Amino acid sequence: MTRQLFFFLLVISSLTTFGQVDKTSTLYKTIKEKDSLLFNLGFNNCDIKQFENLVSENFEFYHDQSGITDSKTEFISGIKNGLCQLAYKPKRELAENEMEVYPLEKNGVLYGAIQSGIHNFYAVEDNKSEYLTSIAKFTHVWILENGGFKLSKGLSYNHKDFEKPFNQELLFVDKKETERWLKQKHIPALGIGFIKDGKIEQISVFGELQTNEPAPVNTIWNVASMTKPITAIVALKLINSGKWDLDEPIYKYYTDPDVANDPRAKLLTTRIILSHQTGFSNWRGNNAAEKLSFEFEPGTKYQYSGEGYEYLRKALEKKFKKSLEQLASELIFKPLKMKDTKFIWDDKMDSTRFAKWHNEKGELYETQKNKTANAADNLLTTVEDYCKFLVHILNGAGLSDKLYKEMIADQVRINGYKHFGLGWWVDENINENKDFALVHGGDDIGVHTITFIIPNTKQALLIFSNSDNGADAFAEVLVKFLRKDGEGILNIEMK
Repeated sequence: MTRQLFFFLLVISSLTTFGQVDKTSTLYKTIKEKDSLLFNLGFNNCDIKQFENLVSENFEFYHDQSGITDSKTEFISGIKNGLCQLAYKPKRELAENEMEVYPLEKNGVLYGAIQSGIHNFYAVEDNKSEYLTSIAKFTHVWILENGGFKLSKGLSYNHKDFEKPFNQELLFVDKKETERWLKQKHIPALGIGFIKDGKIEQISVFGELQTNEPAPVNTIWNVASMTKPITAIVALKLINSGKWDLDEPIYKYYTDPDVANDPRAKLLTTRIILSHQTGFSNWRGNNAAEKLSFEFEPGTKYQYSGEGYEYLRKALEKKFKKSLEQLASELIFKPLKMKDTKFIWDDKMDSTRFAKWHNEKGELYETQKNKTANAADNLLTTVEDYCKFLVHILNGAGLSDKLYKEMIADQVRINGYKHFGLGWWVDENINENKDFALVHGGDDIGVHTITFIIPNTKQALLIFSNSDNGADAFAEVLVKFLRKDGEGILNIEMK
């Protein structure tokens, strides 16, 4: 039988053999006094003399998180060099109504007592503000030695730990408070852009590009599928200028070799592609043959597809004899002064500002440096640059009223409370005024991003992260900045 098991059996047998003493008894009051000396004076004030006086030379301590301490010297040293050196002052409070005392007797002679109960631990900062850090059950065995009670055995178990509460006024504004929040979420870096009344109100970046590399405000992020709204606006601007047609079949400019013999290829239009009705899977690599194929007739239902946007890119490039990078630069990046936004990782890319990708354990993924433009993925940008794009959308994106209405119109139903427009999914009736929100996210390995636009209130919010855990930040940031509208969006997104 192990020492730990023997000790537990001793405690259990004692608790079931003898009843607890009354709270008015001398034994109860004596043990409570010893507890107060040990914790109220000793633990709470780092008065090591109390431990030296009250702890038995044969002391053993069992903790369900930190293990076994089997000597008085080791136990006191842990308090002196550990708890007493913390940046905050530790404080223990006894839950008085939970404390019980049981006598230990042999042949009718008292030789000790078992004390059990619940204690609460707090952190006290600046000797005034305090917050709960943990709650635990405890069992102490007090043995009479030389006429006085000494703490011989201690158990601390069933811990419930609590994080320091956050100052909601400072969260996502104050760097220190926000980065403490990020560490608890295991998210290395977070970018936030907030637009109010049609103007950029806040641009913030918190955390690290990677360990020990602080993320600057002009951090460059891979925003994954938040690339698609950029591609959509390129196409819509070309349509707006009369150089491209929303409903013209695009086989006239490009047909993918994988579907060249399928008559359904002639049904593809820009409207169908931008609203994700192509019939393609997200990526052809997901198919068994790794070839592009139709899963249903284009224009009949919704199915998210990056392949569709790539199909459109190739058609646009064939028609205009320019790369998507060139078209976007001419139509969006240069006019909006989005100087740090591009589709490709070229020699001008400042890799020292790149938010490296992390898995849920905080380990780095290998950075994939895309050398060719992808209309659906891997856009490189900053919080400020993408905010400029969102302001542009709020101000009409340079489109005619008719075309703007097409962008937000119900092109295809996703479910009963959202539809897809052209380049955006649209959350309907987010508040009592029945406002709507344009939404698009991006999810790749080590990347979670999302943006929300509320045209009627001229508000927008974007959230960038460089972690598989990044989506864990979305709800709190959304509600913090968009408040009731954010709650409405969250309710729709959680359905």
